[in-house]
Amino acid sequence: MFTTHQSRNIAAATGLLLTLGLSTACSSGKEAGGEDSTAKAGGKISLTYLQKQGDQEYFVGEAAGAKAKAKALGIDLKVVNLGNDANKTVSEVQSAVAQKANGVIIVVPDPAVGPQVVQTARDGKVALLTSDDQICTTGPDPVACGKGDLVPRIGFSGQQMGEQVGNRAAEEFDKAGWKAANTRVVSAWKQDVTVCGDRVAAAKKAFDAAVPGVKVLDVPTDNTPTGAQDKIAATITANAGVKNWVVWGCNDENVMGGVTALQNAGIGPDHVIGVGLGAYLACKEWQADKPSGMKAALFINGKDVGALAVQTMYDKLKNGKDFPQEAFAPTTMVDASNWQKSGVNCG
Repeated sequence: MFTTHQSRNIAAATGLLLTLGLSTACSSGKEAGGEDSTAKAGGKISLTYLQKQGDQEYFVGEAAGAKAKAKALGIDLKVVNLGNDANKTVSEVQSAVAQKANGVIIVVPDPAVGPQVVQTARDGKVALLTSDDQICTTGPDPVACGKGDLVPRIGFSGQQMGEQVGNRAAEEFDKAGWKAANTRVVSAWKQDVTVCGDRVAAAKKAFDAAVPGVKVLDVPTDNTPTGAQDKIAATITANAGVKNWVVWGCNDENVMGGVTALQNAGIGPDHVIGVGLGAYLACKEWQADKPSGMKAALFINGKDVGALAVQTMYDKLKNGKDFPQEAFAPTTMVDASNWQKSGVNCG
């Protein structure tokens, strides 16, 4: 999903106002997310950070935050870009085990590899922590997974992010003076990614509470700008009589794809309310200093997540501190008027 903050925030990542899920343990000795077979690290800690779409701005920031925190803690850190390759995910976890890494932090391209990743790490007695996206120890679909079978995760609260997006979309709707009858909402996301589903569901709930009666069109995408643009373009064609459009989604890519598709369909920015999630693509629209359908975006800072993930893994391996089930970093809503002073790095 997901951006950079000023460097002073990296050092303070662990002091952020975090919402921490409680770590749970059963009488059988199982930790949340599966058996804990890892021991404290006696010498220098070695970690591998595996990221999907590692060239995406958010994940570039996440890697930078992880590297800065690792350097401060004296950790050997290897960062690997998995792209969208599920097979590479498994082979890189196997490689981390073979190289005797103490821990693996992972953002999976496909949650279906979750059980295999978990078993590989468990067999190698390597501590496993996810960032951003969830994986399940017992099955391919985190949505169908019991809470105790989800691997501990560092990231953002999908529900809170979605609520902020939905509320801002409702504010922009009211400001524009639109009517429900001639407006449609495009809600776009990769539908097998749990955190995406959490975000768009919360956005819809918040928007509906403030602006009842607007029809929401769910659009499955691959979470890329071009993939979203193609799918949303077909949706626009199928709803040719609609005057006004609201666009939200799992990330900036989905919203930018939607805004572009609407622009290509000849729908002007005054008839589009896009609320991004990430701000790393939205800011490029605002840099151009011309009217845009991208009205706002929720700034999520990958550096904070990367730093917090490394700190959390360090605390586990060096001090024996249990992983929280989830740890969340804060977010900020930005727009064309305030994105620069909010710390968004627009590349």
